[in-house]
Amino acid sequence: MPSGSHASPTPADEESSETPARAARWRDVLRSAGPVGAVRRRGPWAVATPLVVGLSGALFAVSAASSDGTDLRPGRYTDVASLVEAESRSYQQLQQRVTRLNADVARLTGAVDDPEVARLQQETDQLKGPAGLGTVRGPGLTVTLSDSPISLAQTTDVPLKLLLVHQQDVQAVVNAMWRGGASAVTIQGQRVVSTTAIKCEGNSITIQGVPYPQPYVISAVGDPDALTQSVITDGYLTNYIAQSEAPDIQIGWSTAVESDITAPPYDGLLDLSYATPAS
Repeated sequence: MPSGSHASPTPADEESSETPARAARWRDVLRSAGPVGAVRRRGPWAVATPLVVGLSGALFAVSAASSDGTDLRPGRYTDVASLVEAESRSYQQLQQRVTRLNADVARLTGAVDDPEVARLQQETDQLKGPAGLGTVRGPGLTVTLSDSPISLAQTTDVPLKLLLVHQQDVQAVVNAMWRGGASAVTIQGQRVVSTTAIKCEGNSITIQGVPYPQPYVISAVGDPDALTQSVITDGYLTNYIAQSEAPDIQIGWSTAVESDITAPPYDGLLDLSYATPAS
């Protein structure tokens, strides 16, 4: 072809001119992709994610099996005061049912026309008084115990236990009243019998399974003078009375002579359980 001609180049000339450039581009692509047949390395999350998902599923399955369709953390048990109140209501409902059933038993027993049954019923009626199953009424003494008005926020070096009424304080008053010749004793209006249990439950005292807050009112039917003398001369109560007069303690203590006190009959459960020796 003459020099300076404007004729187009042939295909062979075009392929030969682009081959080096194309080869260079392919080399760059292969270099960025890494060696041929190399496996891309997995990151830590590629293994951890399936493991976490699997463990979560296992925990859900265990929780469902353990709960058996119930709430594993019911909210009502987080409120102790509400739980105590609910249990107290339940106890009172059961107590009312026991009273109705006892009345039914007494009615049916009275309808039985049998001399032997009548004799046994008469003996039972005679034992109701000593057992605390009959109403007792007359003059007597009332003692009231209460927590100290001093709070922990005030400046005091007195231990907290000296500012609160405990079960042994109530028991000491009851025992002193018995020694003073009481014919009947009540705590918060509940008749005290030989099986009555007085226990501390948090900031309240439980009497016959029912929790009561302070102040604690203890009443006894009997000679007021003899009851008063027995109470104020008791060794334990003498120390309690001294603490009630101490400015840095001021535990609650008061007495009142009553002209008419009514002690209702005991209305709790009467069935007792006894241990038997192993054979």
